[in-house]
Amino acid sequence: MTKNTGNTAFDNFRPLLLDVAVPLGSYYLFKDAFGMSTFAALAWSSVVPAVRTGWGLVKERAANGLALLILVVSVVSLVLSFVSGDPRLMLAKDGAVSSTVGIGILVSVWLGKPMMTAGMKPFLVKKDMAKEAAWQRLLSGRSVRSAAFRRKERVFSSVWGGALLLECVSRILGAYTLPVDTMVWLSTVFLIGFMAVAFVVSGGLAVEPMEKMLAAEADETEDSKAEGNSSLAGSTHR
Repeated sequence: MTKNTGNTAFDNFRPLLLDVAVPLGSYYLFKDAFGMSTFAALAWSSVVPAVRTGWGLVKERAANGLALLILVVSVVSLVLSFVSGDPRLMLAKDGAVSSTVGIGILVSVWLGKPMMTAGMKPFLVKKDMAKEAAWQRLLSGRSVRSAAFRRKERVFSSVWGGALLLECVSRILGAYTLPVDTMVWLSTVFLIGFMAVAFVVSGGLAVEPMEKMLAAEADETEDSKAEGNSSLAGSTHR
């Protein structure tokens, strides 16, 4: 029997929002909308990944890979923020945050441990016990669907890593070809736009196929259990 607690959309996307959207979005919000210095914006945007990393170490005795990466990038960027330069260089340097995260995500795919999986899992499993068990079987290689499932898992992270890298490239090109005043607000548009595209593309290429495979795996398991119970009941009455 499955258990579904009726997650809201926020609950499903919460890990992804906390690990990626909040740190990156708050950085640009503090810097561009509130007029904070680069140093102050980086410092304040580091709070969420710092808390997430610390909580993971205390509660689960394991670091959240994506939150830890965001934290490291923020700390390194804090150090680099002391480097002076012209406004265009500062605008281009801001892209280092998203580009480093993007590279980290792509490296995790290459290593066979896609970072974005942790953010996608709650959206697919939705605290359903049958789907949780199906998820574990699919990732462990014990299912005939495992290979296809793992490919889609890598695609999901690849899309996000690529989107963040493209956001960086767009920021650098804009920093040196567009007026500085334009790039101050356009840089935020770039970030929001590429993240929106990543949501849509990764949803169609990876999330939807994985959701179908997960549901099929869970249904097959439930059917097998039901058949087993029927067979056991039949043998008992003989």
